[in-house]
Amino acid sequence: MPPTGAPTRRRLGEALLARDLVTDDQLQWALDVQARTGSRLGSILIASGVVKRLALYRALAEEWGAPFVDVTSAQFDDDVLALVEPSRLAREGWIPLHREADGSVLVATCEEPTESLQQRVEEALGCPVRFGVTTDWDVQQGLRRAYREVVLEQAAFGLWNRNEEQSARHVLMPRQKRIGYVVLAVLAVALLLAPIGTVVALTAIGSVSFFSAVLFKFVVCLVGARYERDEGITDAEVAALREDELPVYTVLVPVYREANVVADLLENLGALDYPREKLEILLLLEEDDVETIEAARAARPPENFTFVIVPDGMPKTKPKACNVGLFFARGDLLVIYDAEDRPDPDQLKKAVIAFRRGDERLVCVQAALNYWNDEENALTRMFTLEYSFWFDYMLPGLDALKLPIPLGGTSNHFRTDALRQLGGWDPFNVTEDADLGIRASALGYTVGVVNSTTYEEANRNHHNWVRQRSRWIKGYMQTLLVHLRQPMHLVRTAGLVQSIAFALLIGGTPVTFLLTPPLLALFAISLFTPASWMAELFPDWVLWVSLANLLMGNAAMVYVSMMGAFKRRRYRLVPWALLNPLYWLLHAIASYKALWQLITKPHYWEKTLHGLSTISHVGRDTDDGLVGPPSLAA
Repeated sequence: MPPTGAPTRRRLGEALLARDLVTDDQLQWALDVQARTGSRLGSILIASGVVKRLALYRALAEEWGAPFVDVTSAQFDDDVLALVEPSRLAREGWIPLHREADGSVLVATCEEPTESLQQRVEEALGCPVRFGVTTDWDVQQGLRRAYREVVLEQAAFGLWNRNEEQSARHVLMPRQKRIGYVVLAVLAVALLLAPIGTVVALTAIGSVSFFSAVLFKFVVCLVGARYERDEGITDAEVAALREDELPVYTVLVPVYREANVVADLLENLGALDYPREKLEILLLLEEDDVETIEAARAARPPENFTFVIVPDGMPKTKPKACNVGLFFARGDLLVIYDAEDRPDPDQLKKAVIAFRRGDERLVCVQAALNYWNDEENALTRMFTLEYSFWFDYMLPGLDALKLPIPLGGTSNHFRTDALRQLGGWDPFNVTEDADLGIRASALGYTVGVVNSTTYEEANRNHHNWVRQRSRWIKGYMQTLLVHLRQPMHLVRTAGLVQSIAFALLIGGTPVTFLLTPPLLALFAISLFTPASWMAELFPDWVLWVSLANLLMGNAAMVYVSMMGAFKRRRYRLVPWALLNPLYWLLHAIASYKALWQLITKPHYWEKTLHGLSTISHVGRDTDDGLVGPPSLAA
């Protein structure tokens, strides 16, 4: 953020006036905003578009008595760069360029080169330094260029290097493979010696597992329903927030091959009700995605948007891009949004309040997700029903019961320092969000929910839906395998109840979908087979559990789907909940595809296409009620 400490604020204003970069009215407006928000004067002027970033920093360079340096064309000295960690440079806003003839090092900084800063930098480099001034953007661009391989290595392998057991880079660890071989061998011998008995036993195990997973979800949703009328964070609490006490907030937006939604992205994030000078928005753009980069540049985003070009390299996944963003993030809090997201305008402020309510163990709060094109076709209706019960009942129920919460792919709000302590996202897990929520619980942190909604585009295309859902389910399988590598450690850190809940939720979700076709096949066979033959083959209790799965299991999921529609007052969707059994068959197709990909290409990230909706979403009123600078108000 542009620096202007208290002693230099008046000098900066006078310097800008002298250079005709601002008018008296604009400066007074900015000072009024500064008094209200506590933000830096330079940040306010840049974020509002009154002063260009480059012009302001050139003025600062003159006021600080230091030359302005162009980092974009500077030559770096690798020996000097090796003296300091790049993560520290990103936080402190400076970068060493090269060694001068007198042995000192030229350092570019976007902060005022005070004696204190000079002492810290000389201690870090172990030699005298000479300062030059540059913009905050140029410091980041320089870091990306100078430390490209370091940033890429940390983003891709940081979690793996820290703890292999927490990474999904290997699907199975050696001991897991040994256990798997033993189980397969025992199963093969059992099928050879007692084929009918083995099939009956497997059916019984599958039926009980299916029933347990469905019952768990149903009970948790009923607990979540008890909080249906809980207002959570109120509008009055949001209105009572003092802007000068709001922290700097970083917004990560990974964008890949989505040039068609860039304009909507700018509109949606522009509607956020948060001081612009305290909002750092990082667009994470893949290096090889030239079309989206050009579209983003052509859109001419506001000054609080920063392009972060993600170095090309494997794995090419969303979590790797987010790790690059986390490396450069300077906010105290951080949220991730997808390119098509439309968050409630007050969502960031509600998250601030939620973190203030929680203790130091609260690392993340999850906002609800829902869809704006809910009635476009049958698939979008079923998708909306599913999301409504999941985010409006399932997650609040997990929160109320203090059970692990698997995060959604977007609208996760984090304490930035705590997120770094967790190791960021696992770039080898294709549902990095769910994995991160479970990892937080396994390490003793907590995850909560916040009563705010982000609206997305529901997938209207069946093939696109299967691609997306198979990736999600594959990620659940990866997460299950990762966190069961040390089951006793999981129990000791997260607790027995929480560990069982993790198994029922993360393991039970793909299991129920995988078991749906064989259980339906068993029911169909029973309709055309003499009852006496079925009774001889299967014990009565197995048949009763299977029947309960068919009737009670489907009825329970139909019921919670209806609950979600009622809470969102989408009454026309209620009858569609009756089609939930057919929707589960679509899940089964995605699940078998996920299982196959887990074996053949576990880290393959199937891209979900966005911008396919034929419905035009009416944008929100983006007027945040704030009076702009005089030159922009007309």
